[in-house]
Amino acid sequence: MKSIVNAEIALQAAVNAAQNYADLVTDRDPDDGEHVVPGELRRFLARLRLLHGVPFSYLVPDAELLPVESIRFFYLDRAWSDALVQGALSVGTISSADRTQLEAVYPHIRAEVDEAERTIRQPRDEDLLKAGSGTITGFLLRSRAVSGWPNLHVRAYSRDVVADDALTTAAESDPSRMKVLRMERLAPAVMLVLFDGVPAVVHIEEPRQGIQFGARLDPEDPPNARRAKVKVRDCNTGDSVPPLDDFTPANSVEVPFRPGATGVINIAALRARLAAKAPNSGGTLEPNEYALQMLRFPYRQVFGDPQDTEGSKFYALDRFKATVALADWKSTVATKLGKVQP
Repeated sequence: MKSIVNAEIALQAAVNAAQNYADLVTDRDPDDGEHVVPGELRRFLARLRLLHGVPFSYLVPDAELLPVESIRFFYLDRAWSDALVQGALSVGTISSADRTQLEAVYPHIRAEVDEAERTIRQPRDEDLLKAGSGTITGFLLRSRAVSGWPNLHVRAYSRDVVADDALTTAAESDPSRMKVLRMERLAPAVMLVLFDGVPAVVHIEEPRQGIQFGARLDPEDPPNARRAKVKVRDCNTGDSVPPLDDFTPANSVEVPFRPGATGVINIAALRARLAAKAPNSGGTLEPNEYALQMLRFPYRQVFGDPQDTEGSKFYALDRFKATVALADWKSTVATKLGKVQP
């Protein structure tokens, strides 16, 4: 009796062989352990899932969808990203047998790419998160803050567990925070961030490195006539002159600019204005007192907090607290300078 091998039997044999291969053959990755999909291919497909290499025009087809000084939150469609991965894998399929074999092992590929999504970005000295990914959300931010502070901090929380103006040292692997899958500047003033899940609250904060000096715009000024202002501080205590959440003629000065030089601050004129209003200045400002007046701590913008009824609020994350009275400090410095040998 002759055995007949038709196309259906051959195709089923190819499927069985592919399934057996996926169940038995593994690739040993020194970073991630054993997997069916080789490490380089697995990470390449995971980066595709996170939109690496996807043209920006596919994300924002028209500039009016992301106007200047705006933020847009979104969900990432899993069906779309899966189709992107399948399209990349289909390059190696030629015949029906190739496509059938790919379909047979695709459940293994998808599970491992889900896991690899969380390993593409791993903050230093933090635990490696390897569980499968769920819903991916994110935002696109177009702002001068992105170009002005390239190292912006972004933190996402599944519930509001941190006060809007409180400092936190919780690592990204902490259960109170959500994993940031991708955070990248796509252009000097455009930043893309992807989260592993749906956040309830998002904090965007200026970087906390070094000392910053600066001024602020009064939000109550007319949009076409806003002026940069500096809030005045007490030279002895470092406390801001009240009211803390508002600009008044008594607690702030307008920043003067040099004539004929747009955007260049007139340092001498600003010093005189601050000295005239700063409590305990003595009518003038020493260099350290001037620095105290101009000191600005990082600010944080909070999105999603149900208690933030203003819709847009900045929080100063630190307040300067003087521990030595200015007169005592000057006396101490004078005494030590007197002991220095000429």
